[in-house]
Amino acid sequence: MRKVLITGITGFVGSYLAEYCLKKKDIELWGFKRYHLSSMKNILPIQEKINWYDCDMMDPKAVAKGIKEIKPDIIFHMASQSFVSPSWDHPSLYMDGNYKMTVNLFEGCLDSNISPKIHIPGSGEEYGEIFEHELPITLSTPLRPVNPYAVSKIAQDLISYVYFRSYGLEVIRTRAFNHEGPRRDKVFGIPWYAYQIARIEKGLQEPLMKVGHIDDKRNFTHVQDMVHGYWLAVEKCEPGELYLIGSEEESRVCTFREALERLIGYSTVSGIKYETDAKYVRPTQVPRLICDTSKFTKETNWKPVISMEDILKSTLEYWRDQLNRGLVN
Repeated sequence: MRKVLITGITGFVGSYLAEYCLKKKDIELWGFKRYHLSSMKNILPIQEKINWYDCDMMDPKAVAKGIKEIKPDIIFHMASQSFVSPSWDHPSLYMDGNYKMTVNLFEGCLDSNISPKIHIPGSGEEYGEIFEHELPITLSTPLRPVNPYAVSKIAQDLISYVYFRSYGLEVIRTRAFNHEGPRRDKVFGIPWYAYQIARIEKGLQEPLMKVGHIDDKRNFTHVQDMVHGYWLAVEKCEPGELYLIGSEEESRVCTFREALERLIGYSTVSGIKYETDAKYVRPTQVPRLICDTSKFTKETNWKPVISMEDILKSTLEYWRDQLNRGLVN
């Protein structure tokens, strides 16, 4: 049996990755959680199938003890500070969360004298200000980060390469572009739109939505397709290498405005309007993130299969269900 450790297992992506791993018969699944601090809502149906280890990854001693006890064969490092907007007000927290936790993980592996396959998930946000003529983004596209979150992910990416070159850790680095679906927190664009529409349908909100900047263009992938890609990354990709995961298919590329208007079109309420609220507008924007994934697809034969329509409809259904069950207001 291969031992798989997922950090951040209770989060949006981590919970889907856990479900994916549990479908494999040769996997013993482990997860780090922060004793009473981790929210278990995403993982409730499968929590009894996971071996748990209480560990706050900000504490290097705790991480080292956890790695020594588990001795994982594969690590998916999903734990992070991932919501961009607060990073301007908490730049040190984001650097600690995304850089230092990663260093703690690597040091724990070195202290235990093990060399598991380690997947480090970067972000398309690292590219920042990309101009139209530079699309699609490739591995040689320059990084121009425009928010502290992106800088912290670049630091994580680069220190991962250092531990590969300096100590031979089998680190596989990816930069994932926008991935969406049920369970994503409503602080992000598409779930925020879907949540408001669901509230309007229940009569909890006037048919006027509040949004931020909505003209940035993205390629969108369903989170289930993305975690499949992450698994293929540790199975088929070369340690030390960097891979971009996303899609440049026309059907998966749109602006947030276009996604918003499609979601409104799926609503049972007609005449929903939207307006910009300054409190949801970030200090700087990332105007376009569309990537060339040819290196990754060549090595893995990965291809997303869940459509943009399904991404949007499943997200809307999730927030309808959350409201119907009284889990959100």
